[in-house]
Amino acid sequence: MKFIPSAIPDVILIEPNVFGDHRGFFMETWQRKTFAENGIDFDFVQDNHSKSAHGILRGLHYQMEQTQGKLVRVVEGSVFDVAVDMRRSSSTFGQWVGYELSADNRRMMWVPPGFAHGFYVMSDSAEFVYKCTDYYAPEHEQSLLWNDPALKIDWPLVNGKAPILSDKDAIAPVFIDAQTFT
Repeated sequence: MKFIPSAIPDVILIEPNVFGDHRGFFMETWQRKTFAENGIDFDFVQDNHSKSAHGILRGLHYQMEQTQGKLVRVVEGSVFDVAVDMRRSSSTFGQWVGYELSADNRRMMWVPPGFAHGFYVMSDSAEFVYKCTDYYAPEHEQSLLWNDPALKIDWPLVNGKAPILSDKDAIAPVFIDAQTFT
């Protein structure tokens, strides 16, 4: 596996080794020792799997308590995946990184605790799978407005058309008004 630091070094893009032939392919997506040796030394307590249609944007979400690190990947389709640093003590506070994750490129992304996370579906549909370092706690969940002009996230919106959002995500606070970590 290749572990590639992003412009925010704590967010890591992971390219697994894929072994394929006429029968299909095999790849390892998690191995505790290898990940720990590459700076991702966490235990995972929950796996999630979602399916979304084209044009849906989920996020940007984070939890103030029971903070979650997420190891994310796409098993069908293609998404643009984004992490925003919500840690005031960080030199990259308020910065974001984003990558295309797809079933074809098989990339994964490590989103550490203390980051808001979201994705936009670029294909007809996408199945998104992720491991979490803590349990989902809706009472601690926060949202950050996906198109906050201060963040300048360069979402690859198809034909410039606004994404489909949940009611919660449509009214999320802007970065300056959002809760942040110390």
